Amino acid sequence: MKITRRFTKEGMDPFATTEWTTRASRISNPDGSVVFEMPDAEVPAGFSQLATDIMVSKYFRKAGVPQLEEKFSLPGESDTLKNADGSVQTGPERSARQVIHRLAGCWRHWGETHDYFDSPADALAFYDELVYMLIHQMCAPNSPQWFNTG
Repeated sequence: MKITRRFTKEGMDPFATTEWTTRASRISNPDGSVVFEMPDAEVPAGFSQLATDIMVSKYFRKAGVPQLEEKFSLPGESDTLKNADGSVQTGPERSARQVIHRLAGCWRHWGETHDYFDSPADALAFYDELVYMLIHQMCAPNSPQWFNTG
């Protein structure tokens, strides 16, 4: 499969196409009791509070994610935190960057594994274009993809 870039350019970091901000996300019951809260989630600055609350409360993984020294970095960009016994420290996803990378990276991986792409450049273009579209809310997969992919 040949991928034509529409929104990105080769060599451009699609995560750098927006400003990022840290926001609180809180879901409360009508009686005021808190169902979910994350005080420091990183999301694209263009996300509404509703989009932030949905992504953070529903689609961020809550546990089992290797924690990095630089809280809002992607795997490979920062050292993994270790517990006293040397095991990898795990916890929740804290950034939409992590969620978007998890999805687009997994889809790219399986496309490469099954030889869908004509070239490595097409696989990278596929990843970059998906990242861009997810960041800018131009597309969204159905809920099982957000929950289960990656």
